[in-house]
Amino acid sequence: MIHFEWRARVALVTIDRQQRRNAVDAEALQGLTDAMEQALAGEARALVLTGAGGHFCAGADLKSGENETFVTLLRGVLDALASVPFATVAAVSGAALGAGTQLATACDLRVAAPTARFGIPAARLGLMVDHRTLQRLAALAGHGPTRAMLLAAEEIDAETAVRIGLAQRPGDLEAALAWAADIAALAPLSVAGHKLALERLLPPLPEDPEVTSAFRTAWKSADLREGRAAFAERRPARFEGR
Repeated sequence: MIHFEWRARVALVTIDRQQRRNAVDAEALQGLTDAMEQALAGEARALVLTGAGGHFCAGADLKSGENETFVTLLRGVLDALASVPFATVAAVSGAALGAGTQLATACDLRVAAPTARFGIPAARLGLMVDHRTLQRLAALAGHGPTRAMLLAAEEIDAETAVRIGLAQRPGDLEAALAWAADIAALAPLSVAGHKLALERLLPPLPEDPEVTSAFRTAWKSADLREGRAAFAERRPARFEGR
């Protein structure tokens, strides 16, 4: 499900749930958590995160259900990608939707294959993503594209992602591994220090009771149940705002 291998000093982590376009469930998130710990223990100089079979990650596995455990595990993986003292590179092809975009934007750098597309289709399902994800996405893609992704459920293709800075380079997995190998040869204390400083440019988000209330309301709503049912039944959702 989650494969880990060393490419010299680069850790390669692959999500392999091809029957679900690499959509993640709680088990997969636990596997990613374990992979991050393995990379740390092995003193990785860089890490590449990718998906098997032509897709990066199509989001959360809605058939397995998202719950508080899932949300906690996902936040843990996102925080780990952002905080480990080495550069993390997302090698994105195909779908990077919902949790896939969250995983990609939690990485330091993104390499986008021609097939890559980024998006957070939460409004098509009746749910919300967390405030920290919105802060990070807006910082990377800009507020305009972020609003289009969240409020209109628009997707961003690879060419646009590179143009606006959401992705840093076009290319495939091998291009991402080559870039990671170059990064791994750089001074690790400089990379770690600059990464820490860059992360500190995103100020901690204070607890906002209105945002928290909106998040909880969405996750407990009849619309979310309808969104999941419509997804499973492959039909348009009929949202009622409750």
